[in-house]
Amino acid sequence: MNKVVSNAQAAIFDVQDGMTLMLGGFGLCGIPENLIAALVQKKVKNLTCISNNAGVDDFGIGLMLQQRQVKKMISSYVGENAEFERQLLSGELEVELIPQGTLATRCMAAGYGMPAVFTPAGVGTEVAEGKETRVFNGKTYLMEMAFEADFALVKAWKGDTQGNLIFRATARNFNPLMAMAGKTTIAEVEELVPAGELDPDAIHTPGIYVHRIFQGNDYEKRIEQRTVKPR
Repeated sequence: MNKVVSNAQAAIFDVQDGMTLMLGGFGLCGIPENLIAALVQKKVKNLTCISNNAGVDDFGIGLMLQQRQVKKMISSYVGENAEFERQLLSGELEVELIPQGTLATRCMAAGYGMPAVFTPAGVGTEVAEGKETRVFNGKTYLMEMAFEADFALVKAWKGDTQGNLIFRATARNFNPLMAMAGKTTIAEVEELVPAGELDPDAIHTPGIYVHRIFQGNDYEKRIEQRTVKPR
């Protein structure tokens, strides 16, 4: 099976309005920059986006928010984005804010084929509203459902033509979990090599989880807030 596509536009050819997308990254670290740009260019709308955060006003998912492409955000952190705040407060954007560990675990459950997981996070808070609870060994747990995403869009440092992926440093954040969880997983990589060139012991995501892969370009790799020590 040939998993290599020419670019981001070719990779998202079948992403349609109203779909649910997982987008890897933590803050602006390890986000699929090329794929997000392609989604903006394609102008798909009414999307549900599962992501740790919502980018910033002029970068990452923030670009999609500017174009009113996102109907719902499922996230654990939504700071640094004034447009996100405006849409939330005006009722234009639906938001499900969940604990970060729960976000990761629901991704993991989808990848493992588990329909639900139990977690103590959120018990007794607004997070628990409308959700089933169970008591194990005297402690109350919430039942959280595994995510169901049409696509997972991830970014890796290096990959091969079979879809095996290596993430670099902190870019290995939500990307591996989401790569496992999407019905269709698309990976953009900084360097694409022939199958067999990657050290098997260094691979973080096996190619069995990846359906399409391409070599990206022009990565900005921004930092949300650059903090430096005064001279």
